[in-house]
Amino acid sequence: MSDNDLFSSGAAPFSRRHFLWNSGGGLGGIALAWLLQRDTAAADAGALSSARRPHFPAKAKRVVQIFCAGGVSHIDAFDYKPELERMHGKSLEGKGENLGFFGQSGKIMKSVYDFKQRGQSGAWVSSLLPHIAGCADDICFIKSMFAKSNNHTPAAFQMNSGFTLNGFPSMGAWLSYGLGTDNENLPAFVVLPDPRSLPAGGSINWTSGFLPANHQGVAFQTKGGDPIPDLRTPAGTLPDARATDMELLAAMNSDFAGAHFGDSAFAARLRSYELAARMQVSIPEATNLDAEPESIKKLYGIGEPANKGFARNCLMARRLLERGVRFVQIMNGGTFSGSPRINWDGHENVKENHDAQAATMDKPVAALIADLKQRGMLEDTLFIWSTEFGRSPATQGVGSPGRDHHPTAFTCFLAGAGVKKGISYGASDEIGYFVGENKVTIPDFHATILHLLGLDHEKLTFYHNGINRRLTDVHGQVIKEILT
Repeated sequence: MSDNDLFSSGAAPFSRRHFLWNSGGGLGGIALAWLLQRDTAAADAGALSSARRPHFPAKAKRVVQIFCAGGVSHIDAFDYKPELERMHGKSLEGKGENLGFFGQSGKIMKSVYDFKQRGQSGAWVSSLLPHIAGCADDICFIKSMFAKSNNHTPAAFQMNSGFTLNGFPSMGAWLSYGLGTDNENLPAFVVLPDPRSLPAGGSINWTSGFLPANHQGVAFQTKGGDPIPDLRTPAGTLPDARATDMELLAAMNSDFAGAHFGDSAFAARLRSYELAARMQVSIPEATNLDAEPESIKKLYGIGEPANKGFARNCLMARRLLERGVRFVQIMNGGTFSGSPRINWDGHENVKENHDAQAATMDKPVAALIADLKQRGMLEDTLFIWSTEFGRSPATQGVGSPGRDHHPTAFTCFLAGAGVKKGISYGASDEIGYFVGENKVTIPDFHATILHLLGLDHEKLTFYHNGINRRLTDVHGQVIKEILT
């Protein structure tokens, strides 16, 4: 059979109408062309699926990433610096040029929170995050992170895609491309935006870039209502009329696919429609938080106004992970317009800002770690907590209680599969301004994440515009010291 014979006419074991009726009279009809192509040409596996075997045995099967938009202050959360107390109110000297976004000279300011050593590990965590502090013995803090940009949007792009410019595939898209999905009824890569709004750069943070379009993150609607808009057949549409429409679309798609065999963009679109048809059943079940016991809802803080709906996203993430979603990205913090800010961008008053944001994030994130652990899922789930940069040890302007952006030293953390528990790696200098030891670039961070999933960051490539592109560009070293 030739490529163009894949959709040739002939006796079928069922009629189009019968197929569409059994598909629920919905989006399944649109996927007919791709279904037939997949089933008839199953031998051509390379053309039909991007799923690959890991390069070596993986420690992690799945990933959940918390991304805190706006820049969490490392010196007010995880990076205890007694020297800031001694130098409080003094001028910042001997550190070179002002690295803040606004460049306003200020005075050194001690942490606005009390620090304590937590758990058996003795990790320093401030009073800003009492719930996450309770998880310290399960966490590997990386206190020597370094980013390229002091501007939110390019810095967020780098944390999420490896590049400060837009248009490059996000980390979740690379994992979808490299490993595929464990559940054909759900997306490999799901994004749960902050219910209040999207972060800087919006959907570019979860784009597939130049990878096939089916690796794009599927962003759920988290403000209420259906998680995926337009997934259900409209209530006023009669089944016969819907089936007729789907027949026409399936025939058109079949003709186009036959005439343009090998068109990856069209194939990706059909894969998306096929997935959408299956999600008509899988999504309502996976996102039904009412099925959870009250004790679990209480653990996450479901219904508590302070978390602004973020708790629902964390619980939904756990349900998606246990149903085979490869990568779930949870956004905490939204747009940079308006006042008060709805992200971690504490320019005006870092304590007021961080108090409000921590109320949304702390309890649900700690609950997700604890819930994964009690279900035995933390053993093969990689938990990532990240932000685009930290905040300056000096105030943003004299007499100001705010802190500016700070990319040259900040903290992220990992937990779960293949990661040492209860340790801190790397260090910033005496006031948290520069990296003091064991500098970790974002390519290093990404290389380590891929390694835990059984992927060699130098071998996971995609040929684009004459270059074998990588998530880590031409950089990156696995942080072997934090691995079990």
